[in-house]
Amino acid sequence: MGAESSASPQGLLDRVAIAVSALCVIHCVATAVFVGLVASLGSVLGNPLVHEVGLAIAITLGAIALGRGTMQHRRVVPAAIGGLGLGIMAGALFLPHGMYEAAATIVGVSTLALGHHLNRAALA
Repeated sequence: MGAESSASPQGLLDRVAIAVSALCVIHCVATAVFVGLVASLGSVLGNPLVHEVGLAIAITLGAIALGRGTMQHRRVVPAAIGGLGLGIMAGALFLPHGMYEAAATIVGVSTLALGHHLNRAALA
């Protein structure tokens, strides 16, 4: 990966999208841990609105970053993997709130982050 690709607007979009994915993983783990320890904090972190807004941000960033990357490097695999991650994340919204939802979300965000990573690598 060259310094030029990381400094480009596309590289910045992918880095931001990966950071948002990492924040989502942190959120899911923190929610699972804190719900058991601090019920009042769990009601804030476990709010379905947090998940819905997070998914909307992930879809928006994913569509922009992965779409632009695909147009630049003409490789569909990063966008397909990223799209799969978004689909898993969206599916997690329909699971009962708890460990299964958190696990599905973590798998989805990790898959999405892999798509963004492959997108950045394809630009190098």
